[in-house]
This record gives sequence, structure tokens and C-alpha cells, in this order.
Amino acid sequence: MLVSRRFFLSRLRMLTFLTELEATSGPAESLYIPSGLPLQEVGNLLKKVLDPQAIPPELAELAAASKTGAVIFGSPSQTLLVVPPFPIRAEYFARGYVVEPLSSLLKRNFRVALILIRLGVYAIGLSEGESLVTSKVGTGLIHGRHKKGGSSQQRFRRHREKQIEYFLTRVCGHIQERLKPHASTLDFVVYGGAQTTILLLQKQCPFLARLEGAILPPLLDIPEPRQAVLEKAVRRVWSSSVIEWRDDEVLV
Repeated sequence: MLVSRRFFLSRLRMLTFLTELEATSGPAESLYIPSGLPLQEVGNLLKKVLDPQAIPPELAELAAASKTGAVIFGSPSQTLLVVPPFPIRAEYFARGYVVEPLSSLLKRNFRVALILIRLGVYAIGLSEGESLVTSKVGTGLIHGRHKKGGSSQQRFRRHREKQIEYFLTRVCGHIQERLKPHASTLDFVVYGGAQTTILLLQKQCPFLARLEGAILPPLLDIPEPRQAVLEKAVRRVWSSSVIEWRDDEVLV
């Protein structure tokens, strides 16, 4: 019976993990799967590369669902699925633990824009590698929802909508101020915060349409955007997700 565990590794820890994996002896296969492949195609690739009897049931679905592609390392004793922080661009297969394509991806100092927002709070940053080059953090006044009914509630709702519109317009201005000079050199963009507010901001800020082709999966579980949260988000952007499957008899 297969037993799985999932863990996240920072940029440095992932590079160390790959170095140790590369030094592992014994038969193994390495498969790099670019993002955007249909589930059936991913499943067919796995069957060509791995022993069909040893493929974890959920592996194909997890690999196909990743917005950044996947790297799979398989051996008689374990199967590893790595979801990298940045997209895998090309399909690749090799015998043994071939980690160089993934290591090279993680060693590049990508320029990443971070836009974190919740109603009334925002944080904007530009990172090169794991270092913030520039940042802007701020707040805006937005009243809570009105709980009473009638015309008073309608007036309050219209007033709140204007506050939200004004807040988003200000945030859009700060985004252009911080990111427009670097737009041509940006590699990726990451949004974080509340999904509904992110969508409102994208609708309110036409400048963001210029960055649509570089969007990475969002960070939706972050607290109110502050400077410390922004700095932590940069490190999260560089983290890789790893799922390991082993036979429970091997784990004993």
C-alpha cells in the first residue's frame, strides 16, 4: 500500500534536496511535464516512463492540475512529484535522477512583481530572486457593511462602493508608479489576498492587463498585507511543493 506525504521546501532547501537526490544510487526515471497538458496526455506520459503498477492513483491528476507543470522522479522505492514555483516549459525524460533542468530554473533570479490586496490594505513589491527591490504598503478607509435595511442602507452601500472605487484607483496608481518602469523586464506577477478584491482591482486597473501573460498561481491564504507579510510572500513564491509516495512496507 502506498503512503504519501506532502511538504514544502524553500529555494535553498529545494536545491539541497535536489543535490542529495542526484547523488542517490540505483535505477530511477526523471520526467519533466510542462504546464497546460491535458490529463489524458499526462497519464499517457506517466505510463510510458514509470511502471504502470507503481504509479500513484492521483499522480496524473495532480501533475495535470499544476499551473507551473511538474517534475516526477520515480524509483522502485519511491515516487516524487515536485510542483515548481515557476513554469516548466518543455517536456523532458531521462534515466536516473536528472535534476539539472529544475536546479537551473531555481537558480535564476527572476524578477517577480507581487500585488497583495484586501479591502482597505495593500502591499506592492518587486523582487529579484528573494530580495525586494522596491515596495509600497498602505491602507485606505472603507466602512464595514451596513446591517440595517431601507433607504439608509442603500445610501450607505453607494457610499461604500465609492470608497472601494477610490481605494482601488489609488492602489492602481501605486502599482503603476512602482511597476511600470520595470514592466518590460518582469518575468512573473503574483497576486495575493482576497480573490474578489483582486478581481475588482484587475477590472479597475487597465495597466494590469499588460502583465496578464506572466501571472503565477495566486497566494490567497495570506493575512492582511503588511511589509512583513510581503517579505514572507516573496519567500513563499520561491517555495516548491513536494509529494512523496512510498510503499508502507518500506517506511517500517
